[in-house]
Order: sequence, then structure tokens, then C-alpha cells
Amino acid sequence: MTVLFAESALLPQGWARDVRLTIDDATGDFAAVEVDADPAGATRLDGPVLPGMPNLHSHAFQRAMAGLAEAAELDPGSFWSWRQIMYRFAEALTPDDLSTIATQLQIEMLKAGYTAVAEFHYLHNAPDGRPYADPAELSRALLAAAGRSGIGMTLLPVLYQTSGFGGQPPSEGQRRFILSTDRFLSLVAELTQATAGDGQFRVGVAPHSLRAVTPDALAAVLAGIEPTAPVHIHIAEQVREVDECVAWSGARPVEWLLRHQPVDRRWCLVHATHLTPVERDGLARSGAVAGLCPTTEANLGDGLFPLEAFQAAGGRWGIGSDSHVSVSPIEELRWLEYGRRLSTLRRNVAALPGQSTGAALWSRALDGGTIACGRRIGALEPGHRADLLVLDGDHPVTYGRGGDRLVDALVFAGNANLVRHVLVGGRWRVRDGRHEAETETAVAYRRVLDRLL
Repeated sequence: MTVLFAESALLPQGWARDVRLTIDDATGDFAAVEVDADPAGATRLDGPVLPGMPNLHSHAFQRAMAGLAEAAELDPGSFWSWRQIMYRFAEALTPDDLSTIATQLQIEMLKAGYTAVAEFHYLHNAPDGRPYADPAELSRALLAAAGRSGIGMTLLPVLYQTSGFGGQPPSEGQRRFILSTDRFLSLVAELTQATAGDGQFRVGVAPHSLRAVTPDALAAVLAGIEPTAPVHIHIAEQVREVDECVAWSGARPVEWLLRHQPVDRRWCLVHATHLTPVERDGLARSGAVAGLCPTTEANLGDGLFPLEAFQAAGGRWGIGSDSHVSVSPIEELRWLEYGRRLSTLRRNVAALPGQSTGAALWSRALDGGTIACGRRIGALEPGHRADLLVLDGDHPVTYGRGGDRLVDALVFAGNANLVRHVLVGGRWRVRDGRHEAETETAVAYRRVLDRLL
């Protein structure tokens, strides 16, 4: 057993003093959490402790193209033109490139306070569209990256078969994504077997979107997977997407999904941006998590999620860094709140009774991200993964602040990275702001960029 002692820590029931955290080294889980405890025999932590944040939506390879799509465009610039740039970038990647980029990204995530990631993985084939000799080669590259970085991962292989609603044939730029339903289910089964028994990994599925998967294929996948596996799907990100769904089916995307599939808490609807009140409340009642990626949604001009009304309806949500124009849970939470402040002309939109805005944002994101990842994470509690952050309590932003005020300062009072140490699965992955593999990974990452750029 490893025993740690925190003078102050955020537990599921709220902030507590003199917290003794006992970790089972064999499993990487918390074995016991005691409050008002004796520090004798424990290693003292040198700052306030928070649960690590889950990142519920990631396309790892896009980190290497962040900032490369900001020139004026002819259309005059939209998600759809950005997508063409992304397709061209994806065509050049090798499995080794993907693994190196993912390792670099995951180290950045850990240093920023993410301790788990749901990887929405849609690169399956070689650049010419033919399958690799090992159909799981690119998926294994991502698992290998997570093994090097130490981040927890929910791997979500993507089913992608069509280029638009109604079964339109895929474009040339999508050829690396395409799998038959049978090949897809075989891939999921293989990855599930490869990660069985490892608390750091979980495998789910990601039917890419209603425009990329037919209703029959969606039904076949849901019938062919383990019944508790996480299911993530892009939904209602763009107004054009909503309009095309209505033209195809007579219903909006979230409306169609709720009507035709048993959406429940194992589902994560990513970019559920454009909702009617009926869709919003139906999504909240379903128990599914709304996957929000505010920095990417802002970068792509997607729109603003109706946060306060969704929360009032009892809806769950979490955050993801998606295209990784930012790799910071703080910036995602800040953008989420500030976007609503600008649109509603009022402050403290996400605050809850008895809980300040920053604390409410952090706790809601922990809850939704944990459910979306399908792993026992997101809480300093026995039986959960031993994932935690130790903050710099002596920094000018945090000094003299405790409890919820500390989290408010973390989210709203500056851009310094206040994460000092990061523990994942009972192992220290970041100490004093540094990851043990960051230097060698940065060298390898630069070599990849030298070739790609």
C-alpha cells in the first residue's frame, strides 16, 4: 500500500481537512480515504488535492495541425473548409507518427490536469485506403502512447461509412476512416480482449455521426457490442448538419436519435450544440452526457451550448479538448461559462445553490466525464482509480484561498498552470510540473513535424 496525506482535498461530499489516502499498489485504486486523519507514516502532499479531470473527447492526431487552419478561406471559412485541411493532414500520417503525436499530446494533457482521455479514433486504414496487415495497427499505436504517457484511456474506435445523410458514398478524403460493420465489430472485440483486466483502459464504440453511419449499421453495432460499453457520437455540431438531417429524415439529429435508439447514460452526445427546448430536455431525461468542447467549438464557429437550461433540466455534461487548439481543462471550463455570460448578459451562469461557479463547473465536468469514459475515475473514493492533482497552493493566484474559492481562482484568476504533481492509477506521472518522458518525446515529436510540415 501507498499512503498519502493531504491537508486539504476535494472529496465527493465536499472539501475535507487532513485526508489520508491509501492506495492499493496492485490495482492502482484507492483502498481507503479517511478524513480528520493522523499523518503518521504517510507521505505528505505539498498542496491542495483535486480529483484529476477526464477529457471526454479527443482526436489525438489533430494536435499536430493546431494553428495550421487559421488563414482566410474562400468559402469564407467554416467547419466544412477546415475539414478538408484536416483530411489532407490525416492522409500523411504513419502509425509511428500517430503514436508519437498522441504521446506528446497526452503528456501535455497530464501536465494540464487531465488524467483520463476518451480517444475518438477514426484513422483505421493505410493512406491509400487499404487495410493494414494488422487491422488494429493504428489503434495499438494509441494504446502504446497511453502506456508511455501513463494517462488512462477509453478507446473509441469509430464506425465511418458514408459521407452524408441517406448513405451517400464516402469521399476520397475519408478513405482512411472506412470500415465495414463486420470489420468494425471484429476490431472492437480484438481491442476489448487486448485491454481486458487493465484498469487503465476501457474500450467503447463511436458511430461517427448520423451523416456517417446508416440507421441499419448503427443498429447492428449496438446489437453487437457489450451492453455497458460507452457509446459516443458527434451530433448537431453545425446548423448545416441539422438542416441536412431534417431534409433526410424530417427530424433534427438529437430528435431522431432519441426517437430511434435507446439513448441512456452510457451514451455521450458530442457537440450537442444546436438543440430545441424539446431536444434539450429529452437529452437531459435520457441520462446521456453532453460532450462539450468549448475551445474547439469556438475555433470552428460551431455555436454555444444552452448550458444553464440543460443543467436546470437535470442534464449531465463533461468537457473535451477535441482538436486540441487548447490542451487545458481550465480554458474549456472558462470558455463554457464566459460564452454563456456573453450571450445572456449576466454572471455566474453555472453556479449552483451552495456551490460557487468554478466549483460547480469542476464537479459537473468530473461527473459527466467519468460517466462518458465508463471507468471508475473522477473521485477520491475507495474503489476508484487513484488519479489526483496536487495544486500549487503558494502561487499568488491560490495563496490564502481554500475550498470552493480555491477552485474559483484556479478556473477564473489567470493563465498560470497551477498543477504541481499528477498521480494516475497510483503512479506519479508529473512531478514538479515535469513528466519523466517529456524530453525524449519532444525530440521525437519535432522529427514528426519536420517531415509533416
